[in-house]
Amino acid sequence: MTIAGEHVDVLIVGAGLSGIGAAHHLQRAFPRRTYTILESRDAIGGTWDLFRYPGIRSDSDMYTLGYRFRPWLGEMAIADGHDILHYVRDTAADAGIDRHIRFGHRAVRAEWSSADNRWTVQAEHSDTREIVTFTAGFLMCCSGYYRYDEPYTPDFAGVGRFAGPVIHPQHWPDTLDVAGKRIVLIGSGATAVTLAPALTAQGAHVTMLQRSPSYILSAPARDDLAVLVRKYLPARVAYAVARGKNIALSTTIYQLCQRYPKAMRKQIRGWQQRWLPPGYDIDTHFTPSYNPWDQRLCLAPNGDFFRAIRKGELDVVTDRVDTFTENGLTLASGATLDADIVITATGLNLLAFGGMDLVVDGRPVTLSDHMAYKAMMLSDVPNFAYIIGYTNASWTLKADLVCEYVVRLLRHMDTRGYTRCTPVRDPSVGAAPLFVNFNPGYVQRAASQFPIQGTRAPWRLRMNYLRDLVALRHGTITDSAMSFARAQRRDVVSSEG
Repeated sequence: MTIAGEHVDVLIVGAGLSGIGAAHHLQRAFPRRTYTILESRDAIGGTWDLFRYPGIRSDSDMYTLGYRFRPWLGEMAIADGHDILHYVRDTAADAGIDRHIRFGHRAVRAEWSSADNRWTVQAEHSDTREIVTFTAGFLMCCSGYYRYDEPYTPDFAGVGRFAGPVIHPQHWPDTLDVAGKRIVLIGSGATAVTLAPALTAQGAHVTMLQRSPSYILSAPARDDLAVLVRKYLPARVAYAVARGKNIALSTTIYQLCQRYPKAMRKQIRGWQQRWLPPGYDIDTHFTPSYNPWDQRLCLAPNGDFFRAIRKGELDVVTDRVDTFTENGLTLASGATLDADIVITATGLNLLAFGGMDLVVDGRPVTLSDHMAYKAMMLSDVPNFAYIIGYTNASWTLKADLVCEYVVRLLRHMDTRGYTRCTPVRDPSVGAAPLFVNFNPGYVQRAASQFPIQGTRAPWRLRMNYLRDLVALRHGTITDSAMSFARAQRRDVVSSEG
């Protein structure tokens, strides 16, 4: 059964960090413009509401992960998931954004009509399975790129023989008691680095089993400068100071890693020698085969991961799983690991636009055939924007810039009387995978499901906040790649009208 929903000026998909931020930007810029948020789950928060495993926290500081328009006032710069969730929900409640959310509505299909200059979006209601249709003049996808219902777990041999529970962090049981238990934690990414010390703090002994090492850095959980300036400056000014400092710091570290990888590998090794026990085998367990920032760096607040190793509560084993046994694991080297619980922190699956099908004038959109414009719109897809954050910095830095650009774009269209904007691909621009300089396993597995990028601006993806700041907040709206049209004219006019 299909039910007709309302028509709005802007339809937002997703009520997580990005979606709430997008609504705030739109509402502040256009108080009279109507909008609705479709959220597939029954709560605000996205990732921060879904993930419930011990120790869940940000791997970016909250002065940059927080919204530009709402100062982070918490004591900890590296905040836990509970505090981040409250921050997002408070933002929605304080601005009345929560009244615009349709919970339990999963967007499954969005079809653009150039004849009507509008999107028709079909959403499946989670309780009744009925299809509810919404129409909108502009569509924003803020659903992130993780698949929330299905994590990634390799097909381990013999897993059915293991006598204990095998748990993926994405589906963490509320009643799991780990005190006194032997846990084998498979994985070496951010989730594993977060879970390991959190589980030892609950009384477990943890063995982190990794196929290959990751770069792990210690960072202060509290930003002393941010706390200090907050005593003497208004909250918004102090927040801006801390935000600017942390943007500069993270950008500098990333650029150093890109330009001088050998020197940064040596520097990171030197830090790890100070954090780890004397004589620790850094070459085997903490020296990746790739350069820093070819994959995301893992963060250990106040060195909690290294502290657990020094206390003898956390072991790191670099090897591969051969098979599960009744009592644990046999490894490729022939070694065995006994376990009461096995946790598979083996990664997530990616899902572009929440799995929503896009159709333009009756033609299905195959994402890999479309080029990303300014890493926020798609070639030949009108009145559509999406948010995919940085892989080398806080997600929200990019989210805020995309929202500011959409506001500028809509304002330009209002001023000129345009009802349609469409990035048009230049056939002379070469193509490349969207995440060409970022190659963790979860990205490689899903590369063909995402749009492509171009070899030059405005089609090239730049993981550089400062350059995007200029381009998206202050750059021209009317470049040669963007075309506009008015409702009364079917022909596309030039970008300057």
